[in-house]
Amino acid sequence: MHDIRIPKDRVGVLIGKNGEIKKLIEKSTNIKLIIDEDGGVVIEGEGIGVYDAHLIVKAIGRGFNPQIAMSLLKDENSLEVINIKDFTGTSKKKFERRKARIIGKEGKARAAVERLTDTDIIIYGKTVAIIGKIENVDIAKRGMEILLRGAPHGNAYMYMERELGKLNEK
Repeated sequence: MHDIRIPKDRVGVLIGKNGEIKKLIEKSTNIKLIIDEDGGVVIEGEGIGVYDAHLIVKAIGRGFNPQIAMSLLKDENSLEVINIKDFTGTSKKKFERRKARIIGKEGKARAAVERLTDTDIIIYGKTVAIIGKIENVDIAKRGMEILLRGAPHGNAYMYMERELGKLNEK
C-alpha cells in the first residue's frame, strides 16, 4: 500500500469520465486505486505495479494529461519534478520572475526545451515536471535548472544541444 496526494483540481482528471482513467491505470499496473475528493490517493498492490501507478498518479497530479502520464509504463521513460522554490527561496517576486523565464513569452521557452529534448513539460503551481526518454529528461531538467539560476536562454539551449549531440554520437 502506498499513499500520495495530488491537487484537488486534478482528482477529476485522475478518475476520468465514468472512471475510465482510474480503471486504465488499475488494469495496466495490476493495482487498486482509492481516491478521495480532497486529493488523497491510496495505491494498493504489490511490486513494480505500485511504483508505476505512483509515477502515473504523480504525473497526472503535476498537470500531465493521462495519455502522456501512461507513457511512463515504458521502461525508457521517466518523470522528473523540479521545485521552482528551490531556486527562488521565499521571495514571491523572484518566484514569479523565474517561472516567467522558464515559460517564456507566449510559452516559447518551454516549447523550445520540449522541441530540443523531445520531452513533454508542464509548469504547474510551484513545479516543473518533465516526461520523456530518461537521457532526454535529464538534459531537459538541467536546461531548466540553468534557466532557473538566471542564465541567458541561449546558454541553456546551447547546453542542451551540445549534450544531445553527445548522445547522438553514441
